[in-house]
Amino acid sequence: MVTLRQPAALCVVLCLCLCSVSGSYPKAQNVTWKSNNFKTFLTWEPEPSADYSYTVEYSVIGGNKQRNTHCIRSSAIRCDLTGSLSDLKANYTADVLSEPPQGAPSEPGEAVYSPSTRFCPYRDTNIGRPDFRLEASGDNRKITLHVVDPPTALFEGERQLNIRDIFADDLQYLVTYWKSKSTGKRVYKSKTSVIELTDLEKGKSYCFIVQAYIPSRTLDKQKGEESPIQCSADDNQSIFEVYSVGVIAAAFFLILLLIGIVIAIVVVCWKRRKNAQRNGREKVPQDV
Repeated sequence: MVTLRQPAALCVVLCLCLCSVSGSYPKAQNVTWKSNNFKTFLTWEPEPSADYSYTVEYSVIGGNKQRNTHCIRSSAIRCDLTGSLSDLKANYTADVLSEPPQGAPSEPGEAVYSPSTRFCPYRDTNIGRPDFRLEASGDNRKITLHVVDPPTALFEGERQLNIRDIFADDLQYLVTYWKSKSTGKRVYKSKTSVIELTDLEKGKSYCFIVQAYIPSRTLDKQKGEESPIQCSADDNQSIFEVYSVGVIAAAFFLILLLIGIVIAIVVVCWKRRKNAQRNGREKVPQDV
């Protein structure tokens, strides 16, 4: 019985030693990809103490692991991988390693790591809101939207690429529009950045929201961020619809004040003239 217990005790001690070595540094938690217009970060938590640091390793699925020079034994809790993910349509994974701090020696089996989920820049980056300009015909029956393709964080030489450069014909725009002060909305899809809407009611104001649309993506990633609302002018608006009550009241008060000043000036001038005429008559000498 004694001979059986000794090996068992040795195994327990060995396991405890191994656990203490492998668990000497906390593992990174909540490893997450965050990407907007192809500006891509890998983030995690918690912030490390002075006793350890983080190193990021990334690779295409099935490929060799690589390291970003700015994310080796770092105290940061994010790593900018924008320029590292060169194949935008590839699937990537990354590991966040917990290692000794900068300058401390490494030991075999010392690092522990936390893996990320898969990430594909082309399919997963969030698309920001576009800007656009309205151009209305004289009667408002046709409105043209000139959409500016959002710029990305990627460059080709010195030229900054926009989302049209990357998605090409896969990029469309969704236009949501409605008659001002109405709840009924319509949606129009366009494959171009110049969008003409012609089914509009003459003289009425319409409001518009534009967002990028990538139909080749999964449903939860197809739509980009919505633009701010822009509305066309209404040719038939009353003054109360164009201006607020406060503005109208202030204008009315100013008009009354101007009329009062004019009346006061006229009255003063009239009184002075009457007084001058009266004084003139009093100074005329009478015949003896």
